[in-house]
Amino acid sequence: MPISSATTSTQASTALLTDHYELTMLQAALAAGSARRRSVFELFPRRLPEGRRYGVVAGVGRALDAIEAFRFDEPVLEVLADVVDRPTLDWLASYRFSGDVWGYPEGEVYLPYSPLLVVEASFAEAVLLETLLLSIYNHDSAIASAASRMTAAAGDRPCIEMGSRRTHEEAAVAAARAAYVAGFASSSNLAARQRYGVPTTGTSAHSFTLLHDTEADAFRAQVTSLGRGTTLLVDTYDIREAVRLGVEIAGPELGAVRLDSGDLGVLAHEVRAQLDDLGATSTRVIVTSDLDEFAIAALAAAPVDGYGVGTELVTGSGHPTCGFVYKLVAREGDDGELVSVAKKSKDKGSVGGRKWALRRRTPAGVAEAEVVGIGAPPTDDGDDRALLVPLVRDGEVVGRELLDTARERHFLARAELPVAAQSMSRGEPVIPTVHV
Repeated sequence: MPISSATTSTQASTALLTDHYELTMLQAALAAGSARRRSVFELFPRRLPEGRRYGVVAGVGRALDAIEAFRFDEPVLEVLADVVDRPTLDWLASYRFSGDVWGYPEGEVYLPYSPLLVVEASFAEAVLLETLLLSIYNHDSAIASAASRMTAAAGDRPCIEMGSRRTHEEAAVAAARAAYVAGFASSSNLAARQRYGVPTTGTSAHSFTLLHDTEADAFRAQVTSLGRGTTLLVDTYDIREAVRLGVEIAGPELGAVRLDSGDLGVLAHEVRAQLDDLGATSTRVIVTSDLDEFAIAALAAAPVDGYGVGTELVTGSGHPTCGFVYKLVAREGDDGELVSVAKKSKDKGSVGGRKWALRRRTPAGVAEAEVVGIGAPPTDDGDDRALLVPLVRDGEVVGRELLDTARERHFLARAELPVAAQSMSRGEPVIPTVHV
């Protein structure tokens, strides 16, 4: 079935997934008469996580769902009764985002100062979305960025997301979705299957083997129930004996064996040779056990057919957040025109002005710069690609798309980066960001 970027169920209000000070700013702005000033907010990264060459945008579909569900119903207003005053509560009761949102589409690559999201509305409407949008984008893009490095290192070999038990239960669902956008073939998480249509897979754990009197009994039960194409976990006891038993019970049609401990490179060679000797030449070798992009790259020469990745994926492989910020970059002046504003704090500055962006490419289609226009779109020299697309127009979501569309976009965006993007070593962003 088509894989949607959105949930199919009615979502509860997201209005309290925010910080206290968003509401107190609103109250003060309403009282001062400045709340209705037309404003432009921008969500962007000042830098990439240390050593990374590029990042990946994820969470766009989830953010659009969250904007639609950002409503202050009676239960929410009751929570806020002693947070803000009565005029503010009355204003919140009728809150509906009515502005415009542009953004990099899901799966796109980003660089430092890429204007990933541009929100234009009244100050009151736009400021309330800050924490919620940052929460979604920072988490999902961190997972997708790590996942992209892993799938790039894996090449044609599939990666399976299996990190649910290593993170918060709701973060696990979002992580499975983000990993799929960045190239993972499937997930172990069934909620991701239900909500987003992410393919799921899985067979058995060590506890299933330990449940039975013998390993042969466990294998026989699994093959009888799940078929000869199942994947047998072979490192509970003695790997060589387990592989022999697996092929004896399932025959050469055995789907795969999984290795979850030890020196995976050495074991993969040994198991591959044993399987071939037993006539199980089509039986695949799947490896798991604390893999990250570096371990996957190190296994490139090993006879491995797929990777199961957990902890390192759902924690962003050392970078669990992207450091995105959400800043006011322009506001309405006394004459009704937009006035550029910017934060000048040391190491935390922003670039004022409404932004547009394009990916500058060579005639051969290789990316060479991220060009960000301030106040007006940058000029396309004929080989370039515009990056911002409409996501919300006059309060209505217009940018929702299938998750497979975002996945395919990611493959194309990654493929147009210079070869240095494939390097696992630390380095500078693969292309520069230029403001014009």
